[in-house]
Amino acid sequence: MTYNLLKGKRGIIFGALDHDSIAWKVAEKAHEEGAIFTLSNTPLALRFGEINELAEKTGAQIIMADATSVSDLEKVISQSMEILGGKIDFILHSIGMSMNVRKGKKYDELDYGFYHKTLDVSAISFHKMLQVARKLDAITEWGSVVALSYVAAQRTLFRYNDMADAKAMLESIARSFGYIYGRDKKIRVNTISQSPTLTTAGKGVKGIDSLIDFTERMSPLGNANAEECANYCVVMFSDLTKKVTMQNLYHDGGFSSMGMSLKAMKMYNKSIDQAIENGDFEFDD
Repeated sequence: MTYNLLKGKRGIIFGALDHDSIAWKVAEKAHEEGAIFTLSNTPLALRFGEINELAEKTGAQIIMADATSVSDLEKVISQSMEILGGKIDFILHSIGMSMNVRKGKKYDELDYGFYHKTLDVSAISFHKMLQVARKLDAITEWGSVVALSYVAAQRTLFRYNDMADAKAMLESIARSFGYIYGRDKKIRVNTISQSPTLTTAGKGVKGIDSLIDFTERMSPLGNANAEECANYCVVMFSDLTKKVTMQNLYHDGGFSSMGMSLKAMKMYNKSIDQAIENGDFEFDD
């Protein structure tokens, strides 16, 4: 069912790669709700992803860019205004990458070259994007900018590594820029903290299946999938959320508010019983 929530709105969606990408789902939903937009990703994504298919399906033009490059972002935003015929109403930042995670580097053994790249790609690019948009006066009054985050910005999760630092920075940028943009231009800036999701990048994280099982058991509503996240993004782009800004919005089925659920406790007790039966550990006196 569609509601024409974005009828007449223009946008830019950064980060769509393939059918598993949250940004891909957002583009599909935004198109269904009446928006027109451009798509942006790296030249490498164009070679190895499926973004041309998405562009054809949604009638969007693709503007290749490195989101860490200010000049590339200037090109994307200025060309998008030309293509779409005016200022932008919404932007999605769905960009993240960690070579430390890919290479299996532990947090206390980080490669600092990789670390700087993680922060630049996954967080500082958001600041650059906002700064360029502001410089070009590219976003309409009451426009909306959304970046995708994760609960590891607040809580330590095994193996999420330096991406946790990047997400914490991302959320801080949203608050700091949200104040300035809201005060001066009535533009909203928020982050959405999504459940762990089997995107192409997510599948590359070792142990992701176990994490998804755990969060599914912990969340009273269950994990939110990519399509559900896209629906939430569309609402955040719409005029229905005009007074929501500088927020990190949890979209995780309630996981972020949980300490222990019945389902998780049952599995934990079952594991303990099995460990005792196998003689895997002993209790201290």
